[in-house]
Amino acid sequence: MAPTLDFSNWWAKDTRKGTSVVVKMENPNYSVVEIDGPDAAFRPVEKSRGKNAKQVTWVLLLKAHHAVGCLTWLATFFWAFLRAIKRRLIFRQDVDMASEKLGKGKLLFGLIKAFLVISLVILGFEVVAYFKGWHYFENPSLHIPRTSEIQGLLHMLYVSWLSFRGDYIAPLIQALSKFCIVLFLIQSVDRMILCLGCFWIKYKKIKPRVEGNPFKSRDVEGSGYEYPMVLVQIPMCNEREVYEQSISAVCQLDWPKERLLIQVLDDSDDESVQWLIKGEVSKWSQRGVNIIYRHRLFRTGYKAGNLKSAMSCDYVKVYEFVAIFDADFQPNPDFLKQTVPQFKDNPELGLVQARWAFVNKDENLLTRLQNINLCFHFEVEQQVNGVFLNFFGFNGTAGVWRIKALEESGGWLERTTVEDMDIAVRAHLNGWKFIFLNDVKVLCEVPECYEAYRKQQHRWHSGPMQLFRLCLPAILTSKITIWKKANLILLFFLLRKLILPFYSFTLFCIILPLTMFVPEAELPVWVICYVPAFMSFLNILPAPKSFPFIVPYLLFENTMSVTKFNAMVSGLFQLGSSYEWVVTKKAGRSSESDLLAAAERESKTTNQAPICRGASESELAELNHLKEQKEAAPQPVKKVNKIYRKELALAFLLLTASVRSLLAAQGVHFYFLLFQGVTFLLVGLDLIGEQMS
Repeated sequence: MAPTLDFSNWWAKDTRKGTSVVVKMENPNYSVVEIDGPDAAFRPVEKSRGKNAKQVTWVLLLKAHHAVGCLTWLATFFWAFLRAIKRRLIFRQDVDMASEKLGKGKLLFGLIKAFLVISLVILGFEVVAYFKGWHYFENPSLHIPRTSEIQGLLHMLYVSWLSFRGDYIAPLIQALSKFCIVLFLIQSVDRMILCLGCFWIKYKKIKPRVEGNPFKSRDVEGSGYEYPMVLVQIPMCNEREVYEQSISAVCQLDWPKERLLIQVLDDSDDESVQWLIKGEVSKWSQRGVNIIYRHRLFRTGYKAGNLKSAMSCDYVKVYEFVAIFDADFQPNPDFLKQTVPQFKDNPELGLVQARWAFVNKDENLLTRLQNINLCFHFEVEQQVNGVFLNFFGFNGTAGVWRIKALEESGGWLERTTVEDMDIAVRAHLNGWKFIFLNDVKVLCEVPECYEAYRKQQHRWHSGPMQLFRLCLPAILTSKITIWKKANLILLFFLLRKLILPFYSFTLFCIILPLTMFVPEAELPVWVICYVPAFMSFLNILPAPKSFPFIVPYLLFENTMSVTKFNAMVSGLFQLGSSYEWVVTKKAGRSSESDLLAAAERESKTTNQAPICRGASESELAELNHLKEQKEAAPQPVKKVNKIYRKELALAFLLLTASVRSLLAAQGVHFYFLLFQGVTFLLVGLDLIGEQMS
């Protein structure tokens, strides 16, 4: 039915009074209304008046249709969910068990299993007590029955458990929960301050600006332009899916060819991938682009070792700046003209960082949730720190470094898996400043499958703790101000890299389910509902189109706290997994507009710089070998989803706790535990992200 628009209050005051009029309608479907005056016509009437039986029937049918549609959707979802559980957990079809290579992961899994077994035993006691009528947990203060009130052996065991729980377990859980709540509130205040800083930047329209034409020659007699020497590096390793679009985008940067050199730093151990990259480099070299292919025989130091080896070349000495792009990044042609001018007349500036934009952010639920996190990271964290502190962590790509800043800070070091954060901290200690350009965006990808995202997050959270151990003495003895030292130690490392994963995992994945079996230590509702919901609202503000995913985002972040906590501990205590480097798998996606623009640019480049026909015999031999490699390329191995045991164990622990909260009629706690448990179950069965089967 069309909505009713009632504008009677607007014109009723201006209506001229007249004589009474009686309006009669011959159609029996309409009512007869007697109008005594202008106000009588607009008096409220009963809603049922003026509606015949046919209209009411249609309204009821529409409501029934909506209700049936919702029930059908819910039934379809739960049926598909149960089928997935049956197929993956029982029959193990198209899945593989995720292996725990290191002792730390097995230890954490063992602890979670122990908590689960104890919770199941206690739940059995509570269920029996519930049906026996021993509702002691419903009292605000724990009531311990006297000896004369004990009804039997089972009742005596239950009463002994109540006494032990109240005297020994509850105080420990209460102390730990209070400590985690304090950390939670401190971290929430930090997030609020960052958001206020972002609002201030938006309100004042603060952003780095370059006055005039930065490339115009200062020579009064000359009217030409001066462009600094820029080196562009593309480190990659077995990047079969994305190497072509990355090299193509970098080769089309708008910069004088004689002032630009591109290094393709290939660490691939797959010979077929090496020949593919060589062929792409040869193609652009024949079009007149100044591009070089480099391959190391020994892949030591991972990405840091690759960059360090490339910077040791003699010809690098003539270059002033270096731009770095990972293999899946596709800069716009004007990238250098938007970033390099920031260095002019700013000798203390060491780094200009651009923002990331994602071509596959709407691919599935996992990519949407990642987009929320990364939008907050760039627009709030890095922009605020860049404006007010001139410091933030280098993102490892889509940035331009002053080569002098790299050299004075010690260059690339191979001591951690976060070489980008390492060089940023050392440059900051040496007095170099950073600028973040929120308006300059570089297209890239986010992981589409949970396995790749999980490994990426493990590296991103274990490396900072490993770096913190190594950099702490240098920070304490550096010549920077006490305020900057405090910001580095307390905020940059401890609060945002250590405290966040610690309290998130401990409070919401361990303490909360345990308090269901120890009601004396129950968490208040504002801790598990109101504050997390408000923090999620702040996190989602930079990505307003993602507001429908605020609840899945909150639940998924708590789920990822297991991986982040595990990584944080491994990095802090120098366990073996903190040295692991796994290249994040890419899908090689590009948006439709990007493909059209790239095709247009490539056609222009082809027309301006045709391929040289006088190719050497060695180049022809390489191209022939490349064709043979393409024809003889092996068939890709079938990929499968995985089962993650820690997430499954936590899912059953949370679901067990939700049953216990249901017995105590705790509404908010029950729903939170239920939905959080289901989220852990979905993640544990790898039902989030790309489905291989």
